[in-house]
Amino acid sequence: MTESPDNIGARKSLGVAAIGYAFMGKAHSNAWRNVASFFDVPAFEQKVLVGRDAAAVAEAAAAYGWAESATDWRTVITRDDIDVVDICAPGWMHADIAIAALEAGKHVLVEKPLANTLAEAELMTAAAAKARARGVQSMIGFNYRRVPALALAKELIAEGRLGTVRHVRAAYLQDWLADAQAPMTWRLRKETAGSGALGDIASHAIDQIQYLTGQVITEVTGTLRTFVGQRPSTDDAGQDGLEDVTVDDAAWATLGLTGNIGASLEASRVATGQKNSLRIEIYGTAGSLTFDLENLNELGFLDATAPAREQGFRRILVNEPDHPYLEAWWPQGHIIGWEHTFTHQVRDFLTAIKDGTAPSPSFEEGLQVQQVLDAVEESAANKSTLTVVRH
Repeated sequence: MTESPDNIGARKSLGVAAIGYAFMGKAHSNAWRNVASFFDVPAFEQKVLVGRDAAAVAEAAAAYGWAESATDWRTVITRDDIDVVDICAPGWMHADIAIAALEAGKHVLVEKPLANTLAEAELMTAAAAKARARGVQSMIGFNYRRVPALALAKELIAEGRLGTVRHVRAAYLQDWLADAQAPMTWRLRKETAGSGALGDIASHAIDQIQYLTGQVITEVTGTLRTFVGQRPSTDDAGQDGLEDVTVDDAAWATLGLTGNIGASLEASRVATGQKNSLRIEIYGTAGSLTFDLENLNELGFLDATAPAREQGFRRILVNEPDHPYLEAWWPQGHIIGWEHTFTHQVRDFLTAIKDGTAPSPSFEEGLQVQQVLDAVEESAANKSTLTVVRH
């Protein structure tokens, strides 16, 4: 029998279950293991890590600090000692797990993108709204909102330091698929990944464009391209040792936003030499900002209100105690890393649960990103410009 949120609040600590133990499962587990050492958060316990391979998930659970492991997520989410479900499984599993967990009265954190399809995202958002009315919280894991430099950028824009924002450039570039002999993975199959670079990394850029500007994307002209059509198969699915790639390697889009803002978007997993570069440029009437994830402790800022003879981008090293999140970490001058964004994410999610407030980004915000992803795909297929329909 599942407990009500009121009964959960009466207990001493929240029980957490994580579903998925690979790349994202490891990153999230690291956050759960460390967050209470640096932030004042409600008491919780790392109860169980869930995965399909019993031996592998048991080994991961022991390494990542979980009390136990399991292979059946359906059983886990019905347990009375589980209050929070953290979904790190591939996108094709998100909708089933999240909806079931929300209906069981569990708070849900789910990795981006929200789902593989717009229809699944809509179902998840409806379930989240219904659960929220019962005090059950939900959040999508766009962890780059928790990069202190980007959180500072958001503050500067909101304070009017850039004046009126006119346009944004966002490019997320990787090269892990640049080699045509790189083997097939679930991320290259439409049925498991939904899309390629578009959903995997462009979703982060889309979220940042909207998060930083405070506006929403309303118009899309998109292009998708697959450069390597077949890759070495890792199972028996391929013919002659090869399997068809059914998602995009790279994506481009020209975007129109409310507030009369224009934006360009680029994402690639075949950009040779680029390891994990999310570069964002925001241009306004009174100033500009630049950021690159490969230098995540730095923010470039130009104050266009200064005399022309003094203007130029200056480097802000974002590690002062009064910068977002950094009062919890090291003395000034000591940088933090990519993994800290997940710790900040868990901190914010737990704080929202404690305070009974809806965390951000919400499933509604995740759905809005999904609508843009869907529009880029449709625009690319039809070679057209689309108005983004918000539900």
